[in-house]
Amino acid sequence: MESNRLNVACAHCLATNRVPASRLADDPVCGRCGKDLLSGQPVELSDADFDRFTRQTELPVLVDFWAPWCGPCLGMAPQFDLAASQLKGRAVLAKLNSDDNPKTSNRFGIRSIPTLVRLEGGIERSRQTGALQAGQIVSLVR
Repeated sequence: MESNRLNVACAHCLATNRVPASRLADDPVCGRCGKDLLSGQPVELSDADFDRFTRQTELPVLVDFWAPWCGPCLGMAPQFDLAASQLKGRAVLAKLNSDDNPKTSNRFGIRSIPTLVRLEGGIERSRQTGALQAGQIVSLVR
């Protein structure tokens, strides 16, 4: 792999795209489906696409394990969105509904939500449980 290009998986079609590092913040689009690769918005993942997406993306992926009935999860959602926009081109922020996707949640041993898990190449590097402010979320990636 060339050091000035990074692989980024498309959250829509799961195609792997090689993006020049200097263009990561320039709204790159998928070469297969034409949709945004790094929009600055959290992407939704599921049991079906979690591994492929996180392993194919060379940027850090910060996953929010959450559920729709969880008050702290809902309270943190706008902060997670804000952090995603601040980290555009430097990381991918993703959400995984732990109720709808028990396989991945169980594999990661999620016992409390919200839990943020930082992955690099699909491998867990760190985690933080509890609702956070945008600045704290950003600091988990840096």
